[in-house]
Amino acid sequence: MSSCSTAKKTLSQPEKVLAAKFSLKNLKPLDYILLVLMSCFIGWLYYRSSVGINYHWQWHKAFDLVFTPSQNGELPYFFQGIISTIRLSLWGMLFAAVLGLLLALGRRSSLIFFRLPANAYIQLVRNIPPLVFVFIFYFFISSQLVPLLGLDNLFRYYHGNENLLQDILFGNSKLWENLFSGILCVGLIAAAYIAEVIRSGLDAIDKGQWEATSSLGLSRLDGFRFVIFPQAIAGIVPALAGQFISIVKDSSIISLISIQEITFVGSEIANSSGLIFEIWLLVGAVYLVLCLSLSLLFSKLEKRSLRHLQR
Repeated sequence: MSSCSTAKKTLSQPEKVLAAKFSLKNLKPLDYILLVLMSCFIGWLYYRSSVGINYHWQWHKAFDLVFTPSQNGELPYFFQGIISTIRLSLWGMLFAAVLGLLLALGRRSSLIFFRLPANAYIQLVRNIPPLVFVFIFYFFISSQLVPLLGLDNLFRYYHGNENLLQDILFGNSKLWENLFSGILCVGLIAAAYIAEVIRSGLDAIDKGQWEATSSLGLSRLDGFRFVIFPQAIAGIVPALAGQFISIVKDSSIISLISIQEITFVGSEIANSSGLIFEIWLLVGAVYLVLCLSLSLLFSKLEKRSLRHLQR
């Protein structure tokens, strides 16, 4: 009984920290000193940039380029890149989550036929730079993978008119093969890290939980689905949030293989217009908004998971 109450106390602390609101009354004298020093430093940087940097900011031209519609009346090219990044990230998250779960289960399997390939894949991907992996996959594997899977007619020779749902989910049919390659690249890289996160969460579950599911008459699969896995997920939400946010940021690597996401689009606009700083700052702001939105979403999920563990 005492151990249960102790566990509840320890679990309630992160929730109290997350629920705490910022207040000036809680600041100490040292906090005020640090805020003053930071304000002085920011003011000094602004002064030196206005005096020492010979660059004429042209934000009005940058915003004109960003909001100018395409010649055929479609969305502005910049916003097409944002949508492509969101689409690539969401599909990459889904693919990485499913593959990561399968790899984690294979890593914990007692059968060497599952455990050895899963472990080999995880170690291989985690020890190869993402950029090198993207080039290897795209130039040596992706060009052969589409014909191997029999997707030529769908990706390369599709001449039909995509409906609204296809356009929202997959974009222009001419770019489906690029999207497919990008999703595989991003997902295959992230799946190795997600697999280790899930595996660590499953290993953290006490063996007594498995014994409790057996005593309740649940099969091993039902015990995993309804008891073990929900507890493991609740404990690894912060780590999973970090990996999913990394997928959004790592999607910028795909621009090197000419997939028209926001980094590729921003590079084209910046090089053609000469507005290097303005366009790249806008691209950085887009990634900041996307990643902060995911952080807020997962912080809410983390609070819910903490309440779930307390029950």
